[in-house]
Amino acid sequence: MADIENRNDIIVLIDEFYRKALEDSEIKHFFTEVVPLDLEKHLPKMYDFWESTLFHRGTYQGNPMKVHLDLHEKSPMTYEHFDRWLEMFNATTDELFAGVNAEQIKTRALSIATMMKIKIQN
Repeated sequence: MADIENRNDIIVLIDEFYRKALEDSEIKHFFTEVVPLDLEKHLPKMYDFWESTLFHRGTYQGNPMKVHLDLHEKSPMTYEHFDRWLEMFNATTDELFAGVNAEQIKTRALSIATMMKIKIQN
């Protein structure tokens, strides 16, 4: 399996992750009911976010912590929700990629999930 090398690889990963998340009984309601996503607008933001996170590019503009805090106000997110998100993100990554960048994106996802757990529970 190849490693995550560029934005196109990020797109493949994020598209597959969202396909699964939108079918998952534990977390799909955040995307479909709490804040119904317009995927045509949302996915490019996620591509930018992960490209910036993994490759240190300044493509992402936004405040993901505020977005998740606002979401938490509408429908409380639990540790279990973040754990499920992380489990799905890691599994999707492992199904598609292997290498240094694949491991790095999973490490960054763990850091993000951990920080969000801390922030929403305070």
